[in-house]
Amino acid sequence: MGTPMVHAEGVRKSFGRLEVLQGIDLTVERGQVCCLLGPSGSGKSTFLRCINHLEKLDGGRLSVDGALVGYREHGGRLHELREKEVAERRREIGMVFQRFNLFPHMTAIENVMEAPVRVAGVSKAEARADAQRLLDRVGLGDKAANYPSQLSGGQQQRVAIARALAMKPKLMLFDEPTSALDPELVGDVLDVMRQLAADGMTMVVVTHEIGFAREVGDTAVFMDGGVVVEAGDPRQVLVDPRQERTKAFLSKVL
Repeated sequence: MGTPMVHAEGVRKSFGRLEVLQGIDLTVERGQVCCLLGPSGSGKSTFLRCINHLEKLDGGRLSVDGALVGYREHGGRLHELREKEVAERRREIGMVFQRFNLFPHMTAIENVMEAPVRVAGVSKAEARADAQRLLDRVGLGDKAANYPSQLSGGQQQRVAIARALAMKPKLMLFDEPTSALDPELVGDVLDVMRQLAADGMTMVVVTHEIGFAREVGDTAVFMDGGVVVEAGDPRQVLVDPRQERTKAFLSKVL
């Protein structure tokens, strides 16, 4: 299948004395949807943040599309890149957080336009046209002139997805994108993510939405205590798990 989109080898991360990631090995191929599942504190979100170097590694290596994330290798050792170089590589990775983090003083379309204009140097006219197309894509074409305060949580999250897509990323990361939403608003956000998957976008999704993982995921990864307990086809991991820890977790959430 060629170079994997995400390849992690022995990834470790500590906060003080707490080792949050204890040697994560994981590969996500191009076009795949990888769903990370597990209890709170298992290291899922920390690992996701390591993929785009929002968190620095304490051990191991992690590459996106064949290039090390946040580091270069010289003389057999890893050296951290300068922030400008990190930001340049991060442009190719879109991220959607639990909280929408939209600029409250900007309309929906201005939020989506901001990074292409400020970071990528796209003209305002081109950025506006692209932003409108992306808002149409997430079902919010008629909300372009609305401010975040005028949108529901689900609508704000869909604007956040459009904003991440505006930089034309090769990889999308989702950190529990529906956890802050009222239950009736979850479906619209998941529908957008389903369409992204159908369009071939490579995605790594931290989620508690077991149905989404089973339906859309190519790989389900169950994490606990900073390690991968079980990984594989979602229909096997989520329906007939091999590990007792996975079984215990699923018995509480299904």
